[in-house]
Amino acid sequence: MHPRVTSFRSRRGALTATQQQSWARMWPRIGRDVSDDALDAAAWFGRQAPLIIEIGCGTGTATAAMAQAEPEFDLIGIEVYKPGLAQLVQRIEREGIENIRLLRGDAVDVLEHMIAKDSLTGVRVFFPDPWPKARHHKRRLLQPSTMTLIASRLRPGGILHVATDHAGYAEHIAEVGAAEPQFIGLNEAAGGDRDSFAESAPIGFDRPITKFESKAHRAGSDITELIWGKIGS
Repeated sequence: MHPRVTSFRSRRGALTATQQQSWARMWPRIGRDVSDDALDAAAWFGRQAPLIIEIGCGTGTATAAMAQAEPEFDLIGIEVYKPGLAQLVQRIEREGIENIRLLRGDAVDVLEHMIAKDSLTGVRVFFPDPWPKARHHKRRLLQPSTMTLIASRLRPGGILHVATDHAGYAEHIAEVGAAEPQFIGLNEAAGGDRDSFAESAPIGFDRPITKFESKAHRAGSDITELIWGKIGS
């Protein structure tokens, strides 16, 4: 068996002393490494609530802001880069955010092994690595197989919300999403009408603007948002 091609770069980085201290205090309660064990979200959060996962949460700026704006949802952020997670752990501790949990590792492994079918209210993928060189396109996260996997984990009516600042990747994602029979486009870029769906959707379509996105705007990059809903009742 050949190892699966992953969509992320392996990066190393040391934590600061204060990050290490916060990590030691918080990670045993709010964080886990990715495994093959099925996830009991209700037990982990201590309540029953609609569940959203964010793939590639980075340093968690958007994750924290959305969790605070959406206290009725439970959010799980997935990230491989520990220093990024450490920044989010510090913010969770500092601001007392109770509805975030974190998984460190490969998001596809999470979807395949840890998340039950028809269990997610939303999946967010904001600014995934575009792998712009043609020879690296196979590393892009949002391929047909991953779209099908995400759709299988969403409950009927659940939302996949993607944002990218890379025009070529946006075209690729739009094509892959349009070909997934379990999805219907909910905004213009995905072939739908946002105004017709935004009010009745189970999660909001708005995102906080991060430093990364502001930098992309200043560089003249257009941001493409693609939103799909899982067909079903």
